[in-house]
Amino acid sequence: MAPSSESRMAVRVLVLSTTGFLLNFWAWALISPLGGAYRESLDLTGVQQSVLVAVPVIVGSLGRIPIGALTDRIGSRTMFPVVTVATIVPVLFIGFVAETYAAMLVGGFFLGLGGTAFAIGVPAVNQWFAPERRGTALGIFGLGMGGTAISAFTTVRLTDTYGPEAPFVLVACVLAVYAVVAALFLRDKPGRAAPQGSFLARTWATAKIPATGQLSLLYALGFGGFVAFSVYLPTYLVNAYDLTAGDAAARTAGFVVLAVAMRPVGGSLSDRIGPVPVLLVSFAAVGVLALVAALELSLMPLGTIAFLGLAAALGASSGAVFALVAQVAPADKVGAVTGIVGAAGGLGGFFPPLVMGAVYDRTGDYSLGYVLLAVSALAVAWFTWGPVRRAARARESV
Repeated sequence: MAPSSESRMAVRVLVLSTTGFLLNFWAWALISPLGGAYRESLDLTGVQQSVLVAVPVIVGSLGRIPIGALTDRIGSRTMFPVVTVATIVPVLFIGFVAETYAAMLVGGFFLGLGGTAFAIGVPAVNQWFAPERRGTALGIFGLGMGGTAISAFTTVRLTDTYGPEAPFVLVACVLAVYAVVAALFLRDKPGRAAPQGSFLARTWATAKIPATGQLSLLYALGFGGFVAFSVYLPTYLVNAYDLTAGDAAARTAGFVVLAVAMRPVGGSLSDRIGPVPVLLVSFAAVGVLALVAALELSLMPLGTIAFLGLAAALGASSGAVFALVAQVAPADKVGAVTGIVGAAGGLGGFFPPLVMGAVYDRTGDYSLGYVLLAVSALAVAWFTWGPVRRAARARESV
């Protein structure tokens, strides 16, 4: 393939992968904005509501491990349409069939498929871009996280205006169109190295790579923090500040948009100054701002400043982590490493909503939850400055 045509194809793959990531994440986040409505209609406790919004997160997270490995084996061109079509089923099930808490949990479980699209897109983008451009390219791909913002902006409004089925019908239709487009126009790079051996053997070999564990911890806080806020912030704002569901959803969307916008910034800065400094500053900022949030100050202005600062720091850290993945992961294991690291990120987003729900049920406020976030962020900042920085320097010298 000529350089000019290869460059055009790289851009096409980046656009299609980012779009697929965004649309599947839109589907993945459909339950969260309606959490308050489900709590009332199904008479749920705070913990039950937290479980409901968290189930798609954990399934989408753990599902990235096999999906990432399958993507290494058979390619993104096949995996994107397959996963997208499969996600349509739980979207329609929740919209038209699920009427009990148990049924909603089942629907949420399979809705987690949408969250696995992340592990398809990273290897798709990684294979088409040179190492010195991967941080920026993967940061742009990270804009697909904006699917959660679309959900936050539109789900409640569509429900209020057109009925409870409307957002699910819209998402199902959009996913169907994308699946066709991806099947027709997405391409894997010629000569792509396909790994050999069984899934279990390859996953175990990937897990044993030292960088995999380090990256997983970093992403568990960076992306996990983003996921936790994107799924639980509407509930928090309603309970802590007595906002309406629509106002809480709109503010959450603003949080998500800023975090998404900062992801390519984190990737671009990582290309220029290295991922480790970006991660160190980001995690230290999360620690400080979480302590501010723990004070539960008035939303205007200090509370809003704290939450927007958290969004910026978490978004930048997520971009920096995958700039580091692009540097250290073996070429034939990018999907597998992405799957494990992505799973860790999603799992990092699974537990905080449960903790916050339990803290609120027992104490009536959320301060302890934010203190725990601050301690975790500062501990990971120390880990970044120590073991991660030393390991990165050692890999640079090889």
